[in-house]
Amino acid sequence: MVATVTTNGPNVEAKRAEIQAEVQQEKWMHWPIHWSGIWTGALAASAAVLLFGLIGIAIGAHLLTPEHRVVDLRKIALGTLIYSVVSAFLSFVIAGWVSVKIGGILRSEPAIIHGAITWLLAVPLLMVLATLGAGAFFGSWYGGLSGTPSWGTHAGAPFERPEAPGPNATPAERTQYREAQTSYRAKVDQWNQDTPQVTRNSALGAITALLLGLIGAVVGSWMASGEPMTFTHHWNRSTQTSARIQV
Repeated sequence: MVATVTTNGPNVEAKRAEIQAEVQQEKWMHWPIHWSGIWTGALAASAAVLLFGLIGIAIGAHLLTPEHRVVDLRKIALGTLIYSVVSAFLSFVIAGWVSVKIGGILRSEPAIIHGAITWLLAVPLLMVLATLGAGAFFGSWYGGLSGTPSWGTHAGAPFERPEAPGPNATPAERTQYREAQTSYRAKVDQWNQDTPQVTRNSALGAITALLLGLIGAVVGSWMASGEPMTFTHHWNRSTQTSARIQV
C-alpha cells in the first residue's frame, strides 16, 4: 500500500502542476484604461487639427472655395500636400503624447492602446464638429467628414446665371444673352460631371488624414511611454523599466 502511494505521488504532483499551468495560461491580463488622459488627448487632437487648419488657411495651403475643388489629385500643389500630411500626423502625435503622459503609463503596449483609443474618440468629435459647420476650419482633407458640401451640388455651383434681356433689348443684347446662356450651361454641365470625382477625392483625403492620425497617435503615445521604439524591446525588457518606475 505504501509502495502504491510512493509510485503515484510524482504523477499526482505532475498532474497538479499541469492543471495549474493551464489555469495560469487562461488567466486574463487586464489593462486598465485611463479615461481622463484619453478625453484630454481627444480634445488636444481637436484643438491641434483646428490650429493647423487655420494656419493652413492663413498661409494659403488650404483653398476651400468651390472654385478650388480637387478634381485631379495630380494637380495638388506639393506644398499643400506636404503641409496636409505633416499637420494630420502631428495633430494626433500631440494627442497620443498627452493621453499617455496624463495616464502616467510607462509600458509601450498599454500606451499604444491608449493612443489608439484616443484616436477612436477624436474621430466622432471631428465628425460632429464638421457636421455643425466647423469642417471648413479643419482644412481641405477633413472636408469629407461632413459629407457632400452645399457647393458640391448644382444649386451651389459658383456661376451666375445671366439675366434675360428685356422686351426692348436690341438684337446685339439678345445675341450676347444667348452666348452667355450657352457658356453658363456648359460650365454647369462640367461642374456636374466633376462632382462625383470631387466627392471621391474628398473621401480619399479624409481617409488619408484619419489613417495618418492613427499612425501619429500610436507614435506619440509610444514616445510618451519612454520605452525604446523598437519591436523587439519587449523580448529583453528587464530592469530598465523597473529602474524608471523606482525613480
